Amino acid sequence: TGTAKLGDTEFRVSTNASPEAIEAINELPVRLRDGTSVRVRDVAWAHDGFAPQTTIARVDGRRAVVLSVLKTGDASTTETADRIKAMLPGLRASAPKGMTLSLLADESIFVRNAITSLLEEGLIAALLTATMILVFLGSWRSTIIVFVSIPLSVLCALLVLRAMGQSINTMVLGGLALAVGILVDDATVEIENIHRNRAMGKRLTRAILDGAQQVAVPAFVASLAIGLVFAAVFFLEGPAKYLFQPLGLSVGLSVMASYLLSRTIVPTLVKYLIANESHEPGTGFFSRFHAGFERGWERFREGYVALLKTALSRRRTVLAIFSVAVMLATALATRVGRDFFPRVDGGQLRLHVSAPAGTRIEQTEAEFAQVEDAIRQLVPPEDLETIVSQLGLPQGYSLAVTDSTNTSSSDGEILIRFASHRHQTTAHYQAQLRELMADRFPELTSYFAPGDIVTQVINFGLPSPISVQISGAKRAEGLEQARALVRKLQTVPGIVDVRLHQVLDAPRLHLEVDRQRASEAGLTLRDVANDVLLTVSSSGQVAPNFWTDPVTLNSYPVVVQTPELKIESIESLTSVGLSSAKGVQLLGDLATIDRRSTPVFTSHVDVQPTWEVRADLAWLDLGSVAPKVEALVDEVRPRLPAGSTITVRGQIDGMRQAFSGLFLGFFLAVFLVYGLMVINFQSWLDPFVMLLALPGAAIGIVLSLFLTGTTFSVSSLMGAVMAIGV
Repeated sequence: TGTAKLGDTEFRVSTNASPEAIEAINELPVRLRDGTSVRVRDVAWAHDGFAPQTTIARVDGRRAVVLSVLKTGDASTTETADRIKAMLPGLRASAPKGMTLSLLADESIFVRNAITSLLEEGLIAALLTATMILVFLGSWRSTIIVFVSIPLSVLCALLVLRAMGQSINTMVLGGLALAVGILVDDATVEIENIHRNRAMGKRLTRAILDGAQQVAVPAFVASLAIGLVFAAVFFLEGPAKYLFQPLGLSVGLSVMASYLLSRTIVPTLVKYLIANESHEPGTGFFSRFHAGFERGWERFREGYVALLKTALSRRRTVLAIFSVAVMLATALATRVGRDFFPRVDGGQLRLHVSAPAGTRIEQTEAEFAQVEDAIRQLVPPEDLETIVSQLGLPQGYSLAVTDSTNTSSSDGEILIRFASHRHQTTAHYQAQLRELMADRFPELTSYFAPGDIVTQVINFGLPSPISVQISGAKRAEGLEQARALVRKLQTVPGIVDVRLHQVLDAPRLHLEVDRQRASEAGLTLRDVANDVLLTVSSSGQVAPNFWTDPVTLNSYPVVVQTPELKIESIESLTSVGLSSAKGVQLLGDLATIDRRSTPVFTSHVDVQPTWEVRADLAWLDLGSVAPKVEALVDEVRPRLPAGSTITVRGQIDGMRQAFSGLFLGFFLAVFLVYGLMVINFQSWLDPFVMLLALPGAAIGIVLSLFLTGTTFSVSSLMGAVMAIGV
């Protein structure tokens, strides 16, 4: 189309160059020979077809179309999922008869379950805390005052977090649940002190003022100490920083909010709620229970005083026992594993399976069907919810729209979702499937990609927790060392699925064109390449073209392609005719065809060609494996050619950074708390004596982790950091 100005009017000008219908393309003339027009229908068939299939999706053994929906970075996972679910009824109603639309995966379920669990845990903690206060204070009204301060403190913290751009997520809720037991400290201490002043015969108003004033400074120092220790999270880097900064902020802000409330709301509530409270012992069940508890508590306190006198009289014995306990805990700490993050049972597995490079998509599907059948035989029907397989590469493949690790038509992923009431853990089935693949499908290679949202985040987008990258311009030498590293890692206990990420042996047909013959025929090497690509692929590879539907105004690619049935062997390829000024030339007369191999893809890091060795963990913790991996890397490093580098990435690198940041923050927290107490006590020695409680806390931390089979991780270290403030 164009424009033309005729007189005072500007016209749009169009021609009939584009057919109105697809069938009309067949009537277009392509050549005039001997006075007769050769039309498209004489040499081809133009029709509404499909591009060659490059990807296949299967749901429970049947062909399907899988649509993945990703949210933008600042969007809410649950809100996005809710909007999609709200669209499904309308989509189902408008779908053709016989088509079923189902929700295959929903990451918002994990988020909702985590949030629900944290809310339940927070409520349980609040109720237990209120019960403890009721038992000790023996006052329903005082308990209500303390209990009310918990949600108010949480609300204040959420308001500040909202102003700072934070959202309600599992880390924020985890921090608030962690702080529930601490939020009642300020209010409890103040109410207890008010009761003490009331027992001294003071009027209510004077008792409130004196009770609040007497504990103001120590309560402020205690709250500030808890808030200060979370400065450690600001030394974290990478994903750990974004995961745990909201947790530290939520704890620190809620604790300071509880102190502010203890200065304002709590005294006011005391003024109106306990003004007429009777302090005479009652005759009800709770009064009798509280009186019995007080008698028992007094006996316990007397026993503690007696034990304390004994300890003070045998100081050397106590210190010796304490020193031995610290040394035993230090030795026991070496038996506690280390992980970047606690392992999560997400209720699903992502099994990546690869057939030999170059396998056609149809044959890959047949292989996957056998693997799916084997999975159904292994997993009981009551434990299996669904199996979703995605093979090959989609058209317009981009990492921006999928996290798939597929690289060609010969590999794919099988998503196995287990029922919520399954009888075995996901880790149990993962170990069984790994043995199954090795025994029944030795011709296939497989590994497990992260199946849950947490592991996907802490893996930095990698499909494996261990990744070693060898970069350098000398590719052959780097490849040799990468293969040597694969062999060495396969001997390390606890490491499984060791593999070289780059696939190097895809089949390739190499055309060695005789340039002299081609030139004599009037052809250039580019002409030969274009004609061959047109034959084995389509014109979309060399000359993209589009047709616009005049009704819908949608554009569709128009491609010319030789039917696959006509090009089924190398012999048929050599008989392909090439159009030239001297007539049709056979490809076999101008070129020879050799079978060779080629990489499926290449990787570059900082422009340098890179080989990547990946591995997974089976039954050991990451901390036990990391030194062995780094030792093997140190063995390989001197053998690399000049200019090449080797780097350990993945969770090992993330764990190292997070632990070093937390330990630095740990010592800073100790220094800050010590300085705070020095200012408060006006003494250098008293705060040092108080800090000697930290080794005792370390004993409890190590012992509890060892007995529960829990490893040191960023999460457990955050709890240890919080113990400093407590």
